[in-house]
Amino acid sequence: MDAVRSKRRSRIQTQKRELILEAALEVFSQHGFRGATIDQIAEAAGMSKPNLLYYFRSKEAIHVTLMQRLLETWLAPLQEIDDVGDPISELSAYIRRKLEMARDYPRESRLFANEILQGAPRIMPMIEGELKTLVDEKAAIIKGWMNAGRIARTDPYHLIFAIWATTQHYADFDVQVRAVLGPKRGGDGRFDDAARFLEQLFLDGLKPEA
Repeated sequence: MDAVRSKRRSRIQTQKRELILEAALEVFSQHGFRGATIDQIAEAAGMSKPNLLYYFRSKEAIHVTLMQRLLETWLAPLQEIDDVGDPISELSAYIRRKLEMARDYPRESRLFANEILQGAPRIMPMIEGELKTLVDEKAAIIKGWMNAGRIARTDPYHLIFAIWATTQHYADFDVQVRAVLGPKRGGDGRFDDAARFLEQLFLDGLKPEA
């Protein structure tokens, strides 16, 4: 009986933590870290402040948990670049995966952008650690493709930065994108249009000379 109760408590605790994190994501993405408060998160989660603090000690603890999850999500598309694959196909797939993230995770994108604009005070170890290590690894793959004559020479780091900037634009500035495109082009098809354009922009220039 005690084991059953313990398992039930564990499941309830997990559900409560997920509820808090979902509420915090909404609050942080709207107000940023500095503008968000524990009271706002508790209200969004539908629980009392003392109850929330039972699961997370502070606003900082909630934010760090969200950023760790976000970084894992953010790095997943880059991790899938395979050195044995066709370079153009691999980079095309990466662009499309990043646009899918812009479409599916706009709040997470805004949360990350807000943190970076503040100087990344709470996630700098992650950026200098996991993120840099992975980018170094994939930049080496891209450079290897260049050395083998499989794609044109360019700076692999700035190529990755440019893909980040152009794809994330469709999350962070989505209101602007939809307003400028107008009702006929501002629907879900805008991400397919963006993918085709970005593939042309990046990949045509990377094709090796015959």
